[in-house]
Amino acid sequence: SMAFAGFTSVIAKHGLAGISGELGLAVRTGFVVVFVLGFAAVAVPRAELANLTGHNFLWLGLSGLTTAASWVFYYKALKDGEVSTVALIDKGSFVVAVVLAWLLLGERITPRVAGGSLLILAGLLVVARR
Repeated sequence: SMAFAGFTSVIAKHGLAGISGELGLAVRTGFVVVFVLGFAAVAVPRAELANLTGHNFLWLGLSGLTTAASWVFYYKALKDGEVSTVALIDKGSFVVAVVLAWLLLGERITPRVAGGSLLILAGLLVVARR
């Protein structure tokens, strides 16, 4: 996942040459939809579809909306910024996820996770500072 995510940013930056971030995102998302639906058609047993509930649709739908918003801002930043800076700021989402998981899911913030979060924030400040 980490390797593909790294490639994704660099490849996307090349793909945005001469077009807007919005158009690039739309084209990329079209490819993602086709791939994911094809993968699901092969990998998900048909019987599992009966397990889908309104709860699943609600929370996965909200997740889809936040993903879309994240991608819109990411592609706008990627179009104009350096991949190293944009990708690192995006990975700062780890810290947001840790705090939200603690607040909403009751997950523990261990010293290891707190230390890692602080290192990510420190790295973010070092790379983003001009």
